[in-house]
Amino acid sequence: MKRNITQTLVDEHKLILRMLDVLERNASLTAEGLYTNYRFYLDAVDFIRHYADRFHHAKEEDVLFEALVNNGMPRENSPVAAMLMEHDRGRAYVKAMEEAATAALAGSTGRDGDIAENALGYLIMLREHIAKEDDILYPLAERVLPEEVRGGILAGYESAEARTPADFTERYTKAVEHYEAEEQNRAA
Repeated sequence: MKRNITQTLVDEHKLILRMLDVLERNASLTAEGLYTNYRFYLDAVDFIRHYADRFHHAKEEDVLFEALVNNGMPRENSPVAAMLMEHDRGRAYVKAMEEAATAALAGSTGRDGDIAENALGYLIMLREHIAKEDDILYPLAERVLPEEVRGGILAGYESAEARTPADFTERYTKAVEHYEAEEQNRAA
């Protein structure tokens, strides 16, 4: 039986999707002028940059995608190329959201639309991206990557995880839980 090489990534998507749910609700309220906790957006940027991008996307880009290319998938005009392009597009949304939230925190008015537009653009794009990975690319990788490369892929994930602090995932899980609780308190 082949070792599963994508379950770790699917599990990480679950926490990312929880943050996207909070981001969607808050951005919708910000667009209506009803949510002005701009610190949340900077915390979301921190989560996205460190957990989703440097931690999760690094495993995809440096380990899984490389294994796919090394085992016959073209680097250009392929699912890998499409995923990499979407990672870059996501980074542009995050940068623009960060700039608008930073300006709003510094007292600049009229930034709510920029914050909401970039947050919503990012989360719509990333939800679609995650669905493509979970439903198409990961199952493809499970089918085509031979057993003899799977140990190296799993070791690559472990190496990436070893470069993060021991409480890394716990810290970002708590950040998501904090903002989920904030929402529940607002609704109560």
